[in-house]
Amino acid sequence: MAQFGGNPFFSCRNCQNPLALRDDLISKKFLTKSGTGYMFSHAMNIIVGQKEDRQLITGVFSIADIFCSNCGEVLGWKYVRAYEISQKFKEGKFIIERAKIAKEY
Repeated sequence: MAQFGGNPFFSCRNCQNPLALRDDLISKKFLTKSGTGYMFSHAMNIIVGQKEDRQLITGVFSIADIFCSNCGEVLGWKYVRAYEISQKFKEGKFIIERAKIAKEY
């Protein structure tokens, strides 16, 4: 895992743009189109796309795809709104597909 301002971070596999700090990692147990996804409380150097309602495994959410601000790679999504009370903790969090993150060191 690389260092960013002295803190370990995750970067875009495509262009090595820093995306999220290790300290902001909440969970490594999310499922995405490409397999495992990581949940982060914050993300950086991203562009947030249009929000839309989407049916996911745990319910219907209003989400927005997120893209690398440097190369434009689709990285995952941001939870904008959860419609089920039990899923409200996901609001404002980011899911980045493991396959889109540079290898951890």
